[in-house]
Order: sequence, then structure tokens, then C-alpha cells
Amino acid sequence: MQSTAASGDRAPAVRAPGAQRRFRPEVQGLRAVAVLLVLVHHLDPGLLPGGYVGVDVFFVISGFLITSQLYREAVAGGRVSVRGFYVRRVRRLLPAATAVLVVTGAVSLAVLPVTRLTDTMWQLVASAAYVENLYLARQSVDYLAAEAPPSPVQHFWSLSVEEQFYLVWPLLFVLWALCRRRWRAGTGMLAVLLGALLVASLACSVAMAGESSAYFLPITRAWELAVGGLLAIALARGSLPERLRLPLGWLGLAAIAASALLYGGATPFPGWTALLPVLGGAAVIAAEQSRSRLSASALLSTAPARWGGDVSYSLYLWHWPLTVFALVLAGTDRLGLLGAVAVGGLSVLLAWATKVWVEDPVRERGLIRSGRGAAAGAVAGVLAVAAVGAVLYVRVDQVRSVGFDPRVHVGPEALGRASVEGPLYPSPIDAEEDAPVLYGDGCQAPPPATDPSDPCVYGDEDARETVAVVGDSHSAQWVTALLELGEERGWRLVLYTKSSCAFTDTAVEDAEGGEYEECRTWNRAVVGELAELRPDTVVTSSSTAARPVGAESPEEGAELMAEGMLTLWREVAEVTDRIVAVRDTPRQRRDVVECVAGSGGPEECAVPQEQAFEREDPQEEVVAQLPGKAFLVDMSDRFCARGECPAVIGNVIVYRDSGHITSTYVSLLSEELGRRMDGLRA
Repeated sequence: MQSTAASGDRAPAVRAPGAQRRFRPEVQGLRAVAVLLVLVHHLDPGLLPGGYVGVDVFFVISGFLITSQLYREAVAGGRVSVRGFYVRRVRRLLPAATAVLVVTGAVSLAVLPVTRLTDTMWQLVASAAYVENLYLARQSVDYLAAEAPPSPVQHFWSLSVEEQFYLVWPLLFVLWALCRRRWRAGTGMLAVLLGALLVASLACSVAMAGESSAYFLPITRAWELAVGGLLAIALARGSLPERLRLPLGWLGLAAIAASALLYGGATPFPGWTALLPVLGGAAVIAAEQSRSRLSASALLSTAPARWGGDVSYSLYLWHWPLTVFALVLAGTDRLGLLGAVAVGGLSVLLAWATKVWVEDPVRERGLIRSGRGAAAGAVAGVLAVAAVGAVLYVRVDQVRSVGFDPRVHVGPEALGRASVEGPLYPSPIDAEEDAPVLYGDGCQAPPPATDPSDPCVYGDEDARETVAVVGDSHSAQWVTALLELGEERGWRLVLYTKSSCAFTDTAVEDAEGGEYEECRTWNRAVVGELAELRPDTVVTSSSTAARPVGAESPEEGAELMAEGMLTLWREVAEVTDRIVAVRDTPRQRRDVVECVAGSGGPEECAVPQEQAFEREDPQEEVVAQLPGKAFLVDMSDRFCARGECPAVIGNVIVYRDSGHITSTYVSLLSEELGRRMDGLRA
């Protein structure tokens, strides 16, 4: 793509169709900016809370460069070789990606807790097949998996988005080239095709902004690459006047910097907010080379910036697994200054080595030239990664549960004394999945749900006693015991539980820090459902970690939660014989299953009782204000003894994460829960 610089007020120069490609040093420098944003953000999010926008800049650059290549090919030869396109993609991306995935899988086996290996195995394969973004999108809407610790390869989601985009993009150029040969279709038709895709994708991005899966989906990200694509077509026809290019370059860099500094985890993204870094990246590219030494392009064309662009791909590949491994080895969730510098330095070193010894030899020696060679290389890469994944699977299978033995897995019977010798149940591998059956039955309402009119019902429809369960996942975890009691006592169990939604009329925050309006709507509707159902007993519990909107301290939060609970409970007390509130279970400050799977042993995973119950349970205050109608069941003494709350009791793992109890342990508490409920005044 030959550029003819315009000067002063001269009209933009028009490039000849099929002009030869020229190197754009400022685009290489922009790559360096993008990867630096991502690197700093991952090493220390506090420095650049919105540094993730570097990925959006990468999308614009990729769209621009690939479209420039396809456009030149279509104009010069009248056709586009799809096979040639994918040969180039495989040659450019596959060698480094495969090397990083294989090494990361091998290191994961030695560094990561065994509890992370299953998820890592699947993500390795998903990354090799370029569907990692779809895997993460599914995981993000799965309540039981949404809080899974990050895998060392989840950053491959962005590469997956690009490759899925390129399943469609070349075909548009094939279509345009065909129309151009037969009907002399102009560039306008191509711009309309690409623009239609851009608008449709942007509309999806805006409509889905804030949804957890939207971050990873190709339909919400394609417009960012399309922006770069349309820019490539525009610049192929002519450059902007010099007087516009100088300020435009700096405005583009300022837009990227502003989004990196001002955005954060609570910013709905992508959507309208993604326009700032995307248009910023497009502005820098549109500014092209300027004659002024004070231009943004001059800065981005310096030797250090170009070198950063040269290693940007490998640097992006290496920095994230190294960060994850460093965090695991340090036993923390944040790197200090020395750790960040060490990881950053090692990432740069490995990136340089990968470029010199992997990327350059494959590209310069033409090791992948034909379509068959590209296909063979792609298959070999997937098989190599799958082989590493198979080794991880074997390791995981070695520590799976062998079966529940009531003589060994005594659970709460052993509280306060040494555990019986024998294997743990469930194993650390299985503990994370040891959840109540209601999740598998689709009975736990997801965050977007607002209509509880079709609840799950267990037990005999003609039962003499009906028990309704309301509240969040900390209420749902007791369903395992309630089902066992219901089977013995002939209950009909009706479930109205919803993820992260305590049974209160208080406005609480959602996972992103905004107001969880669906929870309040759901709870008001549940009160109406209970008025029709008129259950004999309503059982509830709630997490003390819920965050009321506007609360400035945990104490104020508990007061606000209690006020909202009292509002709803008073109404429910009119339509039921009793409300049974189960005090919230002890909380940990870390993923207990990972701790148990570590080398230190279960004993190191116990926490002081005062720390596990440091937050007061607002249910206690509400029960005190509804005497004779609301009752508190406190099972704390079945989790803690002698001032500490163990992670393993009687060879049974108590927790499946940092705050939820395994169904196995809850099942072993069913008889005690029944006795305490029987002891309440009717």
C-alpha cells in the first residue's frame, strides 16, 4: 500500500489500485502500546484499571492489516485466495501459540493445584482449537463456574475472536471480487458489506453490554475489527491532509490512554464504552506518517517502539501464564512491585526468544507454504496440546474420589478431634462439583430471572406439610438436608432460590457493583407466590457477604439488610406458620479446596472462628423482632470447635469454595438440622 503524503491544503492523494504494500512503523509502535497496556493491567490492575482496552486496539490493528492485504489482493488480481489467506494465518500464529500452550500445560502440571487441572486441560484444548472465547462465555454464565480461578491460557480468548472473525471476513472479499469482475462493482459495495457487519455487531455489543458473556463473544467484538477494515479501504483510496494528521494522532493516543486510566472492572464493556479505545486506535492509524518530529507517528516509529511491536504477539502469549504461575507460587492474589518487575522482565525475554527461535524461522524459511502444510500444521498443533492435556487428565484421575465410606467419612462426628485415617471425601477434584441437585435440575434461578411463578417442587404433591425455601445460594445449600428430611417426613419442598439474591427488600449490588434490580423484583414476586402457596414452613438463609447499595461499612450493610428482611418477613409471616432462618455458615478468605489440595495438608486450611464469623448475620436481628413467627437455627457448632473452623472434618471436605458447603457435609448434618427444627416453638 503506497502512500502519497498530502501537504497543506492539497486534496488527498488517491492511491493506485493494487499499490504495493509498505511497512507502517507507527502501526508496529501502536502494537507495542496495546501490549504494554495489557501487560501493566495484568501485573498491577491498580496502575491501569482499564488496561484491558489494549486488546481492543489490537482488534483494530488486526482488522486494518488483514483487510489491507485482502483488498490489495482483490484489486490487483481480481480474486482472493482463501487458501492462501489461511496459510498465512497459520504460518503467522500457530508456531508461537502451540509452543506457549505446550509449555504452559507442562508447567501447569508442576505448579497449579490439582483442583485447577481439569479446567486448565479443557482450556488448553479450547485455545488450540481457537474456541477459548466460547468456553469462557459459557463458563461466565454458569453460576457454579463463574468464580473459577483464572486459567493460565484464558487470554487466548482474543485470538479465538480474531480467528472466528476471519472465517467470515475473507468470504466478503471473495464475493466482492466476483461482483467486481462480472458487474464492475466498486469499492462502495464492499464498504456497504463491511459496514453492515460493523453496524450489526455494534448493535449486539450495545444491547448485551454488561452481560457476563458479552465480553467474549465474536458477535459483540466483530465491529472492532471491522472498524480497522473500513479504515484500510478508506486509506487505500487516499490520505488525510497533513494539517489533520498531526492532531489526529495525538488525539487517538489520548483516547486510548483515557480509557486505560478511567475505565475499570465496573465499566460495562464492550458496547458504547469500547468506542473510545477503538476510535482512538483508528485515529492513530489514520494519522499515518507525519512530517513533524513532534507527531505521534514519530514517537511510535522509534526503534524501541518498533521492537516492542515486533515482539508484541509473543509477549501477549507469555505474560499471562507467567502471571498466573507467579500468583500461585506466591500464594497471593496480587503481585508486589518486585514480582511484577520479575514477571514482566521474564515475559519480555521469552517473547524475544520465541520471535527469534520460533516465529522468524518459520516465516523466513517458508516452512508452511501450501494448504496441506497449513492443515497438517494446525492438526499437529492441536494434537500436541491435546497430548499435554491428556497428561493433566491422568493426574486428575489419580486423585478422584474412590467412594463414600460411612465408617471413614464420619464428618461432624469427629469435630474437635483428629480425623480418622483414610482418604478424603469428596476428593479435592470432586469437591467443587459437590453441589445440591437443584443446580443440575435447573432449579436455581440465574441473576437475570425475575419471575418465580414456576418453581421446582420435590416430594409428594399431596403431602400434609409444605416447606418453601427462599433466598440465595447459602439457602440453596441446605436443600440437600431438607430433601432428606422431606423424604423421611413426607414434605413437599418448593424452591424459590436465586443466585446472589438474599431474601430482603433492600437494594443490593450485583457482581459488577451496580444495583441488582432483578433480585428485588424477584423477592417481591416470591412474597406473592407464598401468599398463594401458604406453606407450613418457610426456610431461608443468606450470605453475609451481600453488599447493600450505599452501605459505607459492613455494620451499616447489616442494618440495611435487616430492614429489608423485616419488610418481607412480616408479609410472609401472615401466610405461614413459621419462618426458619438458618444462620449463615462460616466464610473463608480463600478457595478452601485449593488449599486442601496443596502440599501443606488440611490442617493449614483452618481459619479462626472469629474471622469466619466476623460479619454479623442480619437474620438474627429480624428473628428477634418477629417472636413466635420467626426462629433461628444456628449450626455454627457443627462447623467450628475450639476457636477454629477446619476445612476437613471427619475426613469430609467441608467447603466446595470459599463460602459454600459441600452437599456431602450438609447431608451429614440433616438429622441434626431436623432435631433443631423440631425443637423450635410452633
